Amino acid sequence: MEYTKLGNSDLNVSRICMGCMGFGEAGNGQHSWTVDEEHSREIIKRGLELGVNFFDTAIAYQSGTSEQYLGRAIRDFARRDEVVIGTKFLPRTNDEIETGITGQRHIEKMLDKSLENLGTDYVDLYIYHMWDYNTPLYDIMEGLNNAVKSGKARYIGISNCFAYQLSKANALAEKEGFHKFVSVQGHYNLIFREEEREMARLCHEDNIAMTPYSALAGGRLSKRPGETSKRMQEDSYAHLKYDATAEQDGIIIRRVAELAGKYGVSMTEISLAWLLTKVTAPVVGATKLQHIEDAVKAVRLTLTADDLAFLEEPYVPHNLVGVMAQNTPDTSKDKHVWSTGSQKI
Repeated sequence: MEYTKLGNSDLNVSRICMGCMGFGEAGNGQHSWTVDEEHSREIIKRGLELGVNFFDTAIAYQSGTSEQYLGRAIRDFARRDEVVIGTKFLPRTNDEIETGITGQRHIEKMLDKSLENLGTDYVDLYIYHMWDYNTPLYDIMEGLNNAVKSGKARYIGISNCFAYQLSKANALAEKEGFHKFVSVQGHYNLIFREEEREMARLCHEDNIAMTPYSALAGGRLSKRPGETSKRMQEDSYAHLKYDATAEQDGIIIRRVAELAGKYGVSMTEISLAWLLTKVTAPVVGATKLQHIEDAVKAVRLTLTADDLAFLEEPYVPHNLVGVMAQNTPDTSKDKHVWSTGSQKI
């Protein structure tokens, strides 16, 4: 395993981050393909054995049971100061808004619940899961700053945002003397490269770590054409993100398979080796031991400049999908509506 600093922090993280969205009580959330605690523990333990020290979860994953599974496994298999745990919080609910719960209080409540689920006194990285258009940015940044000042979070990160939002948030933090975001977790992989438009350049210039999710496109970048898996069949969210562009994405997927054959490695290794040339640490979901084993192998695989060009050449621009397309303000009354293709942004 290789390790690196997480942006402008002193966190030393493995180049592979284990994504824990697949862990948790099945049916206790939006996913039917999750694995139970026994198998989650096996995967977490194997990841630790392979040198993975960076774990990503969220209070929203299976109603907090993902956090609970991860917390118990870490207590049993590792020392707390040997691992980096990141978790995420959701925007305020309509009920909270109506009852006057502030952004600061909301963050405090969500973090306390996550710490209870994880069974720890602090998280290393507390992540703003998606932009809250109904809460003033000042309230969010002050709430996160309070979390760091209290010792309950060491650093803060953000997920599912536009580059202008990240830039705006960190500018406000600098102005007010608040802690800044040190990482961003966006949707980025070999068949969805829209983060390269603006986010990647911003992160490079400001030393903000990119820790993208959907690193393997819900399994599509690890399976040869025609192959499938339970998750690929049942994950309706991944279908929403990738079905519309399956034909054009298939060209790239076939090239991944071709290179995997050339090097005698898995498609997972090829796809992640490409992504590792672009980002700090991709978040790689695992529901089987092989998933984390193949992900770790990718760290040791070096692709040539010709290989990278071969993989990148067929890409065509994609419309916004998933959270970034869904979590947008109501622009129907705005004078101007931004759009890319048919998607409002």
